[in-house]
Amino acid sequence: MRLPDLEAWAIFAAVAEHRSFSGAAEAIGLSKATVSKAVSRLEAHLGQSLFHRTSRRLALTEVGRPLAERAARMVAEAQGAEELARDAASAPVGRVRMAAPMSFGISNVAPLVAEFLVAHPGIEIELHLSDARVDIVAEGFDVALRIADLPDSSLRARRLCTVAAHLVAAPAYLAEHGTPTHPAQLGEHRLLGYTNVSGPWRFRGPGGAEVSVKAEGPLSANSGDALVPALVAGLGIARLPAFILGDALTSGKVVPILPEWMPAGVALHLLTPPSALRPARVEALIAFLVERLRD
Repeated sequence: MRLPDLEAWAIFAAVAEHRSFSGAAEAIGLSKATVSKAVSRLEAHLGQSLFHRTSRRLALTEVGRPLAERAARMVAEAQGAEELARDAASAPVGRVRMAAPMSFGISNVAPLVAEFLVAHPGIEIELHLSDARVDIVAEGFDVALRIADLPDSSLRARRLCTVAAHLVAAPAYLAEHGTPTHPAQLGEHRLLGYTNVSGPWRFRGPGGAEVSVKAEGPLSANSGDALVPALVAGLGIARLPAFILGDALTSGKVVPILPEWMPAGVALHLLTPPSALRPARVEALIAFLVERLRD
């Protein structure tokens, strides 16, 4: 049995990441000639071109694109195995890259990160906050928190808890437009939409009845926080979680409506790349987050 050319696969992964032979050579400490020969060797073995090469641009071929992702996983598995061996003899150290939603990250995750770092002085965390859905594997994240109904995925996912949503409006809006008594009436109202959660608003009511409503109105945004000023100003009705509504809800600037019809909640999930091997520093952070955020 011929063993795979793991060195060539690792060099190919570096070239794909940096989109440059010279950039990859500098990153991994080899000569450009060595890098070029390794990729050519791999292409010859596979009988396929992995890159389109021009004087100005280097791009993956249709064959090379999926292989680059698999090569990156090979390298990550090997690095994980080495780190596990080192970690077994010492306290967890090193950097963990973590992604989380913006608002939830600020209100709930950032305090936990501070607590974790106090307990693990050898670990560093690079926290990326964004409401956009990141590609965990392609962007090199070790851990991600995501509030969503998850589609089928190769990622490893653990459900931590349900995130309940509230249907709210300002008293001034309800005084002017009336208070709906059934979700079906929401189609007659101005609805403020959170674009990162696609699809209709779904509700479950008495006796298990279910209703779906298409959200249309004067404002939609990819940040739930951006909807709160419009809510308080009486511009419409919105469906948002309590960690975004915050003071606007507790102070009465906005009030819940249709309390007997619960908006369908989504869940908080902890996601990791598909690799079964994880460094001790990543395992430590995962265990901590599960303990603090579960239910």
